[in-house]
Amino acid sequence: MFDMTTKSTSDNDFEITGNREDDFETKSGTEAQHERHDNQILKSDNDKLRAENNRYKEALSNATCPNCGGSSFAPLAIQGPRSLDLEVGNFGNQSGFVGEMYGTGDILRPVSIPSESDKPMIIELAVAAMEELVRMAQAGDPLWVSTDNSMEILNEEEYFRTFPRGIGPKPLGLRSEASRESAVVIMNHINLVEILMDVNQWSCVFSGIVSRALTLEVLSTGVAGNYNGALQVMTAEFQVPSPLVPTRENYFVRYCKQHSDGSWALVDVSLDSLRPNPISRTRRRPSGCLIQELPNGYSKVTWVEHMEVDDRSVHTMYKPLVHSGLAFGARRWVSTLERQCERLASSMASNIPASDLSVITSPEGRKSMLKLAERMVMSFCSGVGASTAHAWTTMSSTGSDDVRVMTRKSMDDPGRPPGIVLSAATSFWIPVAPKRVFDFLRDENSRSEWDILSNGGMVQEMAHIANGREPGNCVSLLRVNSGNSSQSNMLILQESCTDASGSYVIYAPVDIVAMNVVLSGGDPDYVALLPSGFAILPDGSVGGGGDGNQEVVSSSTASESCGSLLTVAFQILVDSVPTAKLSLGSVATVNSLIKCTVERIKAAVACDRGGGGP
Repeated sequence: MFDMTTKSTSDNDFEITGNREDDFETKSGTEAQHERHDNQILKSDNDKLRAENNRYKEALSNATCPNCGGSSFAPLAIQGPRSLDLEVGNFGNQSGFVGEMYGTGDILRPVSIPSESDKPMIIELAVAAMEELVRMAQAGDPLWVSTDNSMEILNEEEYFRTFPRGIGPKPLGLRSEASRESAVVIMNHINLVEILMDVNQWSCVFSGIVSRALTLEVLSTGVAGNYNGALQVMTAEFQVPSPLVPTRENYFVRYCKQHSDGSWALVDVSLDSLRPNPISRTRRRPSGCLIQELPNGYSKVTWVEHMEVDDRSVHTMYKPLVHSGLAFGARRWVSTLERQCERLASSMASNIPASDLSVITSPEGRKSMLKLAERMVMSFCSGVGASTAHAWTTMSSTGSDDVRVMTRKSMDDPGRPPGIVLSAATSFWIPVAPKRVFDFLRDENSRSEWDILSNGGMVQEMAHIANGREPGNCVSLLRVNSGNSSQSNMLILQESCTDASGSYVIYAPVDIVAMNVVLSGGDPDYVALLPSGFAILPDGSVGGGGDGNQEVVSSSTASESCGSLLTVAFQILVDSVPTAKLSLGSVATVNSLIKCTVERIKAAVACDRGGGGP
């Protein structure tokens, strides 16, 4: 059994060591040593992840009910075919069982590449959209109206009087949704433009919102070596982190322009008329941002988000959040950008003060660990929503918090273990403020209250990287010391992040050998990860404000103003062979795991509220 310790080094970085016969240490990292570790890392990662399902089964068998202290939760009933084995990929003809999740790089719904005859029309539309966006970003009352929660929403009648041409009247059956938000962010204007015009960087920075995106054609790269005048035809899918909210798919042109006052603007506008089938559930009127340069590398960003949507298929539980504009509106984009700019500044910081031994001060180690955590967050976000790339299947329910499951074949991806991955997710409402739920879930001291794998064990933070002003924005490496020998000395990589639009706590078991390489600045791309975690959103109800910081009030008003929408999602490797058959037992195990976790969270935060916590 490992007895892991931290070993302080001269530059206040550290390494994790294991006391065993073939003990290893990661020296301050030459390339040759990293290469020698590669095969060992991959083998160790896969062995660890292959054992994950067995650990979950064992932990579930020993789990106790948080309410009565009784014995383990029995596997829950499963709807669908009763055969013991089913081929992955054949579920399309077996409704009611497990859907399959495909790679997130797939092209979205087929769209036409613009023809030469389309391009003059696209350019004209982009120029008109740019003019509209700039005017909307700068206009005041009566075009924009402030709400009780300090959001700016569009006066629709005034909009159509001000912009009578635009892209035409609102299609029948669609609802208008438009908002505006401004913030000062810690990034210079040139870097911001580069992020927004590079589809990969844009998707990464906004991974909680953009589930998939693709640049179909570049009509202009811009002039003078920058993006001034750049035009791109794109397709993207926008999401809320829950299987209960359908994604919004758009086919649009993105236009970037530098104005005479030195400011930059980027605008998107729908190209639905170029689709083979022009009927769409969503339409993107001129939306985007105005970026103004400020001193000391800062920028002021004014964001306008203007959509027309058919959101009748949104689950009732999420309708207030969606209709408030908090789910897809400008505040969510700006809050995410503000937080991600702080995270990027943190990754580039030098001369980190060593307040305690767990702070990672090595620039190389910080960069590698943050890169690994970034990939973990992106993987979680791409798999938790209701993307058209997914096929969630609802398990038998005991209430509103249905468990939805799907499978993915993992092959030829060094960042994921090979085999069959079973994903499970559920979303539910809880009468507790989002900030309190976030603080509870991210705290290693309360982890044993909900985490089946750390049940009865002590969780200790071994390393962390702060990501900005908010204490909750942090990447941590946790050690689980469990009384159960098969679960002892687990390492968990965790990123917790929060902003005005919502919060995440995302984690994945990681291998000790791999993390030593990462902490010494080694390549994190070959560390196999299967992230699980939580997305915490305000419920969008009256008085909630959507700021994630409201406190619990009296029980009579808590259901109206202080609730949270919590999505819990797990990914488990159920077989290391991608062509293997999926057993009902594996599905039952994951289903029980997620139900047990939900019950533990509900019981724990209910006790916290009852005790009048902070």
